[in-house]
Amino acid sequence: MSPRSDTRPPAASADEQPGRTPSAKSIATMSVPTVGFLTAAAVVTSLRGLPVMAAEEWTMFVYIGFAVILFLIPAALVSAELGSAFSNRRGGVYTWIGEAFGQRWGFVGVWLQWIQNVVWYPTGLAFAAAAAAYALNAAGLAETHVYVGVFCIVSYWLATLLALKGNALLAKVAKYGFVVGTIVPGAVLVVLFVYWVATGHTLGWNTTTNSAVTHVVDGSSVPRILPALAGFGSLAFLGNIMLLFAGVEAQAVHVGDMKNPKRGFPAAMLIASLVSVAVFLLGSIAVAGLVPYEDIVLQTGVFDALGVVLVGLWHANWIVQILSVLVCYGALSGALAWISAPSRALLATAHDGLLPPLMQKTNEQGVPRNILLIQAVIVTAVSSIYLVTSDVSAAFFLISTVTISLYIVMYLFMYAAAIRLRYTQPHLPRAFRIPGGTVGMWLVAGVGFLAVAFSLLVAFFPPTQLPVGNPVGYVSLVAAGLILFVGAALLVFRVRKPSWKEAPLGHERHEVSFTGPAAPSAPTDEKTS
Repeated sequence: MSPRSDTRPPAASADEQPGRTPSAKSIATMSVPTVGFLTAAAVVTSLRGLPVMAAEEWTMFVYIGFAVILFLIPAALVSAELGSAFSNRRGGVYTWIGEAFGQRWGFVGVWLQWIQNVVWYPTGLAFAAAAAAYALNAAGLAETHVYVGVFCIVSYWLATLLALKGNALLAKVAKYGFVVGTIVPGAVLVVLFVYWVATGHTLGWNTTTNSAVTHVVDGSSVPRILPALAGFGSLAFLGNIMLLFAGVEAQAVHVGDMKNPKRGFPAAMLIASLVSVAVFLLGSIAVAGLVPYEDIVLQTGVFDALGVVLVGLWHANWIVQILSVLVCYGALSGALAWISAPSRALLATAHDGLLPPLMQKTNEQGVPRNILLIQAVIVTAVSSIYLVTSDVSAAFFLISTVTISLYIVMYLFMYAAAIRLRYTQPHLPRAFRIPGGTVGMWLVAGVGFLAVAFSLLVAFFPPTQLPVGNPVGYVSLVAAGLILFVGAALLVFRVRKPSWKEAPLGHERHEVSFTGPAAPSAPTDEKTS
């Protein structure tokens, strides 16, 4: 998960301890719309992804359909079942995967969930850097690789220093980020597109002859609906589009808060899917229609689209600057407000002795200081790609690809764990159960597994739509990132020592740990399962 959602496991209250009966306070308080919009807000944190989808022109419909039907919905349903099955346990995917395949792979899963968040930051911050450049009326800076790299590094370190003093300030800054920084400028963008169409201007997708997104019909260029399959490189954007819909597994914590999760959670996920698709699809169509295909730049496409009407027709650059401030605010809040959130899930493994004492300690504010500093070092290293790569869009895409490859491996484990647990712990009470029995689980989790596995495959092929330089170098970097970060998790687990478990944490140990059996087996009430 990325900062697109909060990865923190919910604090266990007295009513949530194993073996206790929930009190009235802990019983179903969240409505279907509430959970649905919370999930949508967690998925859609900025307008960063609009140019990525716009670069696919009309084929975006296929990619978004793939992402929603074969990824978002299966991920939501599987995480809902696993989250409800282990609602009295800490650690999220650490517990889910660990119960199915052992503690080693549970740790790898939560490690990947943490590290992909960290690797993701430079893409979110690069979008904020572009917004800041336009806000300062210095649009050229957005494509200056040194500026983007320095902006990412400096802003992240500043946020880290603030986070070390506690998250209260960052939480206040981000409180309205989704509405002010995403919904408002997104709505303005769509309105400008409608005006552009109504006044008879040429649409951006009618200006290209690129065979990847258009073909000739009766002597005229017509946008493609189905992608041109000229090799896996033509599908390389698939993983990046899927990344925009990732993170829904963190919302499984809300299953136990619903009155009828069997019916309510699928309905909430339908709402989340519709809202997410509406924001991404309408915004992407607007960018694709306003900006000529050859001029779409991944990190600046949103601002270029706003400028087509506001600057090109109305000569109101000051409005673009104001909207850019809002977008920058939204992007920074989405990327930085949860700066310590990824570390919380990883820290949940500390009481099991899986982290060295250096990474277990927290400061006086309860913030995992050393983990935050390690995160900042990693973000600095990844952001340095911008410093050495002159094409900012290519670097932006490369970092996004490394991020999704790490996340996909975690999802592979999660889907496989859901299937395995239906066999190893069939009677484990589940507030929500994917319908259809074992066949239903194989269908939902199997479809999700195959979808992300295919996306991982195409991630290793350089995109035909972008100049990535040496293809061998591109593939090597993606593979190296995957091997490095997965290998780091396995190495940490292998070299763990008994003394790590006895080290003083600097905070109270969690009440519930990965201990083996999930819960005493009990017959499942078919009426509620």
